[in-house]
Amino acid sequence: MRRLLLVTAAASLAAIGVASSQDATMSFFVTSVGSGKGADLGGIAGADAHCASLAEAAGVTGKTWHAYLSTSDTDARDRIGTGPWFNAKGVKIADQTCGDWTLSGAEGAAMTGHHDRTGLDDSAAAKSWNSSHASRGGCSQEALRSTGGDGLFYCFAVN
Repeated sequence: MRRLLLVTAAASLAAIGVASSQDATMSFFVTSVGSGKGADLGGIAGADAHCASLAEAAGVTGKTWHAYLSTSDTDARDRIGTGPWFNAKGVKIADQTCGDWTLSGAEGAAMTGHHDRTGLDDSAAAKSWNSSHASRGGCSQEALRSTGGDGLFYCFAVN
């Protein structure tokens, strides 16, 4: 019986290690949980720390992580590395940052803003994603959840 317990415990620990370990090539991810304080991330440094904490918890170490967020002085794309971008399974999703955001034609391009652009009425302000958005009720975790969001964001490896 004791031997069976030891074998079961060892197998459980091994399974936990495999489940939490991600591919070491992972270079971006979407946060899996919010900070718990809604949009109050503690500034860019707090958001970067949240990225680093989640990556470390997933077993990806030795990288510097930055949140894909902007300030009035720095664009989000200038805060991250140049790629290539690998997901948690080690699959290359994109080659490089510049082309990923600026390509046109058949290969596609990034869409910015919200996809709906319907707004609350027909005025220009109502069709702006930053003026007519359901999150205008607040930025607490509860307010974000009430709009179908959860305060999640992208994290990218700088190196």
